[in-house]
Amino acid sequence: MKKILVIDDDLNIQEMLESVLSELGYEVDVASDGGQALQRVNQDKPDLIIMDIRLPDIDGISLCREIRQLKETSKIPIFMLTALSDLTTYHDAKLFGAVDYIVKPFDLDLLREKIEKVFSE
Repeated sequence: MKKILVIDDDLNIQEMLESVLSELGYEVDVASDGGQALQRVNQDKPDLIIMDIRLPDIDGISLCREIRQLKETSKIPIFMLTALSDLTTYHDAKLFGAVDYIVKPFDLDLLREKIEKVFSE
């Protein structure tokens, strides 16, 4: 069973993604901030990370960069999930290792397709 870590400080987003992804057959864990996220990434080594760019203690792009710097977590695919749709943020996310960038509000079917694609590669 593939493990997905959802990193978002919005409880509604956490619960919705946990429910939807669990129904699709994934093991889902959640974190509300960067500190929790790094602990779970290092401990559990998820197969995919879906993270918000705006977190209470660190921005998602910096967190993405930290995850990429560690050899044992550097290859975990990361999707950035955000309400920010400007090109600078998009380019920064890609530059620091995000494999995809999903703008809120997002279509669950599209998210499912993107997840299936990353797991089939």
